[in-house]
Amino acid sequence: MKNKIIILSFFLLISLVGNTQEMEATLAEYLKIAAENNPGLKAKFNDYMAAMQKVPQVGTLPDPQFAFGYFINPVETRLGPQKATFGLKQAFPWFGLLEAKEDVATAAAKAKYEVFENSKSNLFFTLKTIYYNYYYTEKAIEITKENIEILKIFKNLSLVKIENGNASIVDELRVELELNDLENQLALYIDTKNSLKIGLNSIMNREIYEPVRIPKELAIEELPYEKEFLLDSIYNNNHEIKSIDHKLNAFMNQEIAAKKEGMPKFNLGVNYIIIGENPNSSDSNNGKDALLFPSVGVTIPIYRRKYKAMIKEAQYLQETEIANKQNTKNTLGYLYGDTFKNFSDSERRIALNKKQSEIAKKVLDVLITSYSTNSKDFEEVLRIERQLLGYKLAQQKAITDKNAAVAFMNYLLGN
Repeated sequence: MKNKIIILSFFLLISLVGNTQEMEATLAEYLKIAAENNPGLKAKFNDYMAAMQKVPQVGTLPDPQFAFGYFINPVETRLGPQKATFGLKQAFPWFGLLEAKEDVATAAAKAKYEVFENSKSNLFFTLKTIYYNYYYTEKAIEITKENIEILKIFKNLSLVKIENGNASIVDELRVELELNDLENQLALYIDTKNSLKIGLNSIMNREIYEPVRIPKELAIEELPYEKEFLLDSIYNNNHEIKSIDHKLNAFMNQEIAAKKEGMPKFNLGVNYIIIGENPNSSDSNNGKDALLFPSVGVTIPIYRRKYKAMIKEAQYLQETEIANKQNTKNTLGYLYGDTFKNFSDSERRIALNKKQSEIAKKVLDVLITSYSTNSKDFEEVLRIERQLLGYKLAQQKAITDKNAAVAFMNYLLGN
């Protein structure tokens, strides 16, 4: 009877495999949902669209001025009394001012668009990170449950040996200690999974408890470029850098517009006068209304302090963005180096923990065989089992860390 139970236990121990059905789902599906539904991203896009509406506002001539005058005491003329007058006047700024203002608004809108794109990239990175952690937590739950089942088998083995006088009750108590620790860890993993589910659904603007689907095995991501090309690609494609470039362009055009603001402005106008009949005049034009030909006026910007200050303001803003760009590049350089370090470390940990798991599994098999024939090495069996559990979890964590590093590198690249 004892041999049958031991053989059955070994069979269960070796053949214990999770039968969780793989659910078809892609990360791209969740990214699409987030891009379409995330309210924060919608706000950034609307901010860009609002900025685009500035372009036609600043690139249009000022509204013409219409004036009406009524003579309480009509002015007598040879052709009759002037009763009322209508005037229409249009102002024209200096040549190229409207185009310069349009360029300012367009560049500012483009900067807003890059802010939107950067927000989208950051949203994708955040979603990917939570998704990878959710996958890791799911695998941790699966691995921990498998180890709980294995420890229960160990417990049955120890009970059989205790009944037959070949082991001490201490063996059973040691298994109980391990089981209590694993069950507590399992409860934490389950709580973490629920928390990550809420975070993932919140980003996608869905019901917080809507099920999240993940593949059975997570695809391991790789960097999009070789190491020697990464940093230059970040400098050329990062949305923060692009936004700063557009702001700089806007302030350069703002300086041009400020200079043109200090140039003369022109006014063209026409007047129409209503004239009554003069009973004492025999002129053929008697009583005919008068249309005066266009009048021309010039606005001369005499007070120069305002325009000089506008020019200096634009120049200071340019210097600010130049400094911001260099500071952002420095920050991106540091983030690139730190992210590449994390990527390389996770690659090493994937290989290491896979190798360590294989070795620990071999050691465990030998120890189990040894324990089946005598009561020695039970503490060592439990220790190696703990190590094997740790290596399995560490390998899955290394995979998620590698994917998270790739995701952050893609964020820096503006993907």
